[in-house]
Amino acid sequence: MQHQSGVQKFIKRLEVPIDSDADYTNDRWTNRDLIPMPEGRRTYKIWSFFIYWCISGMCISAYTTGSTLLAYGLSAQQAIGALVIGAVCAGVLAVACGWMGERHHIGFTVASRFSWGMRGAYFPILIRTFTWDGLQAYWGGQAMTVTLGSIITGFARMESTLAGGVLYTKDLIGMIIYYIFFVLIMRIPPERLQRPFIVSSLLFGGTLIGLLAWATSTTHSAGPLFKEPGDPAHGSIGWAMMFGITSVLGAWGGGTLGQSDWTRYANRPYAPTLSQMIAAPVTITVTGVIGVIVTSCGEQILGEIIWEPFKLLAALQDYYNDSPRVRCAVFFAGLGCVCAQLGISIVLNSVSAGMDMAGLAPRFLNIRRGAYILAFLGLASNPWQYLSNASTFLTVLSGFGIFLAPFTGILISDYLVVRRCILNLEDLYVGGEQSIYWYYHGFHWRALLAWVIGVFPTMPGFIMSVRDPSTYNSWVRTFNVAFFVGA
Repeated sequence: MQHQSGVQKFIKRLEVPIDSDADYTNDRWTNRDLIPMPEGRRTYKIWSFFIYWCISGMCISAYTTGSTLLAYGLSAQQAIGALVIGAVCAGVLAVACGWMGERHHIGFTVASRFSWGMRGAYFPILIRTFTWDGLQAYWGGQAMTVTLGSIITGFARMESTLAGGVLYTKDLIGMIIYYIFFVLIMRIPPERLQRPFIVSSLLFGGTLIGLLAWATSTTHSAGPLFKEPGDPAHGSIGWAMMFGITSVLGAWGGGTLGQSDWTRYANRPYAPTLSQMIAAPVTITVTGVIGVIVTSCGEQILGEIIWEPFKLLAALQDYYNDSPRVRCAVFFAGLGCVCAQLGISIVLNSVSAGMDMAGLAPRFLNIRRGAYILAFLGLASNPWQYLSNASTFLTVLSGFGIFLAPFTGILISDYLVVRRCILNLEDLYVGGEQSIYWYYHGFHWRALLAWVIGVFPTMPGFIMSVRDPSTYNSWVRTFNVAFFVGA
């Protein structure tokens, strides 16, 4: 009996903390991070959501999406067109998916229960959780490597590799150091992240301005790619542009789907809406356009297309023979890239995906603990394997959209059209037939059927593209518009 009592005490200590004045208990469906956001924690004002989108839109993902389209074969003008259309669509989706958080102060984890059932909600939570962490952390690690390499030139010249030559040892070291900073910042509660977000936005904004100034002043133009016609991988400019738009939506699909994770912190109705409709498209487009211009100019100066800003910074340090002035510039620009990745990782992984993890076991997992687990899984996911070239990168982005787009369509249509924004909040925290969201043994079969119908048409093209990027047929073309088909 004493042994049993000791085990029970140990399990009790593993439970997540409860507020001293709490009117809830930790159980299978509830904890502090899952309940409707109390008024005292609703600290995000209109300007806060502008800053949020400076983090989400002014990031390396936006920069690389635009410049990667050049490597994929679109002309600069076509790449910018795809960026603008995709960014506007992302803004509209952010408003639609964030409405329930703004209105009911619940996040995606809880919102999934009314569409999928109390048990069925685990499925979209699991799919969405393991999407972006490893990719963002790998980029953050490479940015950290460049920043350190500007100080220690021997570190920048380290050529030893791992994982069959795909991963540089210095990048793994940079990734581990990046994770240390990430874990420390994760200790800041989401409602107090506005100021760190401002610092991150300013630093990466300075990086973008510095790269743009260097590129245009050196070439006295926007680069040769603005004068060249597009030469897409499969010969069709129209389908290549649709692939580009789908890539943009795939890149931000997880963020827009989980907008309610952040809009639930709004201090008043409609506070997020203006930022989502204006700041989202503007920040994504501006960052992507800068990426296109800098990549275009970089080809003229360096003789090759480099679509990641941190790799461009490393190339510039080599090009200028480790000049002290250039190393200083690379240090601050690399620091801006590191801060951008820390910001976007906090937005997508520490809060959103961390809360998703909390929804799997609310009694023992909260946002912070879930984010720690994701940090470990992100490192174990070998993200360097699917970032090796532009074609693979775009396929990965669009591949995310295959699974996320049907979730988006189900969430929006069920909440806005079927339920007309009316929810019974109490029943979202009740397990059993007394909840109207229990459906059949906790599962809503209609949601699963709708998701399968949304995924099926695009899956064959995705598999073909992964196996052989040169494959091009009607299945691949359907995959090129995966987000629209799925949603």
